[in-house]
Amino acid sequence: MLKEKVTELLDRALEEHPSLFLIDYTVGGDNTIKVVIDGDEGVNLKDCMNISRAIEHNLDREEEDFSLEVTSAGATSPLQLPRQYKKNLGRKLKVRTTNGEFEGNLAQVTEAHITLEWKAREPKPVGKGKVTVQKQQEIVFSDIEEAKVVLKF
Repeated sequence: MLKEKVTELLDRALEEHPSLFLIDYTVGGDNTIKVVIDGDEGVNLKDCMNISRAIEHNLDREEEDFSLEVTSAGATSPLQLPRQYKKNLGRKLKVRTTNGEFEGNLAQVTEAHITLEWKAREPKPVGKGKVTVQKQQEIVFSDIEEAKVVLKF
């Protein structure tokens, strides 16, 4: 009963804030509600408060006691949805796939795949030494096991 009500309230709150989208949410056996959101322009404290209020103010604690936590996906969280990839275009990603690991700048996102680009040093075709070449790899979403944004400090 509680999960259905939370789902309905969450859907309504996200419709009111179209730049936000749901990553995950759970309702535990002890009525612990945890909501993880992300946004096309990121997520700030006010966004989390708006979603939290939309849920909390429409649930009756007299009927069921609950705890509620609304958080953003976080900078080090793996990307899960194609919409998250789109918001990270141009950023450096580390992607683990069924065929190996790739690290490069996210150059393109389509409905079916992403494209990473990076520079690599390879031996010259003729003579000694190395030359810098531009590499590119298309990765189908179904092959991605984990993808994270590489943070620079």
